[in-house]
Amino acid sequence: MNQIEKILYTGRTHTSGGRAGTARSSDGALDVALSPPGFGNGTNPEQLFAAGWSACFLGAIGAVASKLKVTLPAERTVDAEVDLVMEGEQYSLRARLNVSLPGIARELAEQLVAAAHQTCPYSKATRGNIPVEINVV
Repeated sequence: MNQIEKILYTGRTHTSGGRAGTARSSDGALDVALSPPGFGNGTNPEQLFAAGWSACFLGAIGAVASKLKVTLPAERTVDAEVDLVMEGEQYSLRARLNVSLPGIARELAEQLVAAAHQTCPYSKATRGNIPVEINVV
């Protein structure tokens, strides 16, 4: 494992009650009710993970594009899907990221997305741990 040179940011949350509880960030910017998928009005860990990953992935695309001097469209998006699945008697996750870069040639879009997948911290954290599919749409 690489030695950490500098911590850029630490996200802090306090969660109680598990999937039927609440989660709040230390700065109060995040304050959500949690509900199991399909029950209640709260969000769930899969949605939170999908939101975090898709936001981070868009940032990674931006960083890659900047290095390559590529101007990205303002309407770029990532639709993330995180599945909670059963593998035998074990819970697991799998994910899909559907990336839209309107106006960017498909070959260049695929190059940007592939490079972003190598640099995004969420992609690194999931690599080899869960099935991940990345699609340019």
